Amino acid sequence: MSEKARAPIVELTGIGKSFPGVRALNEVKLDLYPGEVVALMGENGAGKSTLMKIMTGVYQPDEGEIRVDGERVTLPGPTAAQDLGISIIHQELFLMNHLTAAQNIYIGREPRKGMGMFVDEAKMKADAAKIFARMKVDIDPGQEVGELTVARQQLVEIAKALSFNARVLVMDEPTSALNEREVEHLHTIVDDLKAQGVGIIYITHKMAEVKRIADRIMVMRDGEYIDTLPAAETSLDTVIQMMVGRELASQHRAGGEAQAEEVLRVEGLNRGRMVENVSFSLRKGEILGFAGLMGAGRTEVARVIFGADPLESGTIHVHGAPRQIDSPKDAVENGIAYLSEDRKQFGLVTGMTVRDNITMPSWKRFIKGRFFMRDGAMNKVAREYVAKLKVKTPTIDQETRLLSGGNQQKVVIAKWLLRDCDILIFDEPTRGIDVGAKAEIYTLLEDLAAQGKAVIVISSELEEVLRLSQRILVMCEGRITGELDGRTATQEDIMTLATVRHDEVA
Repeated sequence: MSEKARAPIVELTGIGKSFPGVRALNEVKLDLYPGEVVALMGENGAGKSTLMKIMTGVYQPDEGEIRVDGERVTLPGPTAAQDLGISIIHQELFLMNHLTAAQNIYIGREPRKGMGMFVDEAKMKADAAKIFARMKVDIDPGQEVGELTVARQQLVEIAKALSFNARVLVMDEPTSALNEREVEHLHTIVDDLKAQGVGIIYITHKMAEVKRIADRIMVMRDGEYIDTLPAAETSLDTVIQMMVGRELASQHRAGGEAQAEEVLRVEGLNRGRMVENVSFSLRKGEILGFAGLMGAGRTEVARVIFGADPLESGTIHVHGAPRQIDSPKDAVENGIAYLSEDRKQFGLVTGMTVRDNITMPSWKRFIKGRFFMRDGAMNKVAREYVAKLKVKTPTIDQETRLLSGGNQQKVVIAKWLLRDCDILIFDEPTRGIDVGAKAEIYTLLEDLAAQGKAVIVISSELEEVLRLSQRILVMCEGRITGELDGRTATQEDIMTLATVRHDEVA
């Protein structure tokens, strides 16, 4: 291959960036060649997002330089980056559901006709169809985006990036909301884009994806460049150690034993097609895993138990007594906490401080008189839980939105522990959390079970379910299709039960 062909499309060297009181990046470098995938890896807070914002013109570096095709460039804004063929697809999609796929792709850049007075809808649809054909996907350019699945909306975002003639594509956690089949389809599209010479920076916390998708792996830690290694020759254990700066405890199956005392029993729960005749029990000190494919009904069961969705029929027993749970307030008063998969929307008030989020469900105990709060007591317990759960925050007065995903999750856990809930339902507890924080969350869940808390873990990651659970309940199409012993179950066992249709359930 000629030297010119091997020249990087984009190259960043000596990049530094500071914010008030924080050195976000220090002497970071990155290069990307045509037709390759570089997996950019690091814990939350490692500086990945800041580096990508610099490369896409959102931030300007304090030090260092950016070169595109060997020429030094400045990127005063995202438009300048797009003009040079650099586009990003964010983890949270930026689409307008009421507009068509074609309208979303060309919004603000619509082709015109009639002396520029009218949008040329036919040309816009035709141009969008060409991009979809290039991606080898079957999407109607005239279909409203709100009618598409999340996976197909992701493809519209990729098409939008390619409409700028992107030669560099940054994909930030692109598979976080996709099932296994959708992930494989996305990876096939990435392979096709590579073959067309597009360079891709792929940010992911899912270690299994790295070997499948990446040519090289670049690791960052604490705002600094650590190394770039060939993916084929690098073990994932090595990558993890580089990311966290230490060796993590080896993965193991849940070893604790649940106690005999039954703390929760549900019988014959029904709510529409997503919860059909669901029955199970949960014991003190147990971690009970719920597995199944997306849409199996796991979250819907949790929401019914927590009173977030109304129960059509069935009974819920807490500590042996039947309970009427019509609202989350009823559930909390019965010692049941639910940690939603969307912690930012349902678990936290991100504009409030760490202290206020931790103490919010327990404010009654901090009321002094009729109108005042005991600030000193609130500060004390917040600091205790920050220390107990090892929440990384400069102060309890820090806004929760500024914490990493793992630390936000710890704040949600802290608020329910302070409320003294003894039944904890964790829905996708490590979604969007890096590998180091995952290990801490796993240890925390196991410690909670060892203290006698009863824990339900709902997870789409089979390794996570197997890692944590003493028992595993598998769901498909709103029903429990089987129960497995967590000590002996395999991924194959889970997937077999996760694909059992209604007429196959015994």
